[in-house]
Amino acid sequence: MYFRFEKLEIWQEARKFSSQIYLITKKFPSNEQFGLTSQLRRAVVSIALNIAEGSDKKSDKDFTRFLKIAIGSLEEVVTALYISKDQEYLSEKDFNDFYEQSHKLCAKINALIRTLSSGR
Repeated sequence: MYFRFEKLEIWQEARKFSSQIYLITKKFPSNEQFGLTSQLRRAVVSIALNIAEGSDKKSDKDFTRFLKIAIGSLEEVVTALYISKDQEYLSEKDFNDFYEQSHKLCAKINALIRTLSSGR
């Protein structure tokens, strides 16, 4: 591994989460390709991208800023998941599984933010 972000558990989990979202959105109606499907995919990809970009910043403060942006993208994903469930593109079980994964990933990102903020 050559890049700092590749070693981060939160980046690895965000990457796996992205793959799962891509798989489930393949089942969405084709008329959502440029709407909800695209928005959900862009938001989930943004999580891993911001973690990666922030990891190379020269200060913990800068890295923290990118981690907070990643959380914003994660919250966008959760909102899109709610809308997907409301439109019956997601089953209750799939929604609950994604919601739980989102919550766990958010908690881990917040834990890293706390660590960076404490100067450790």
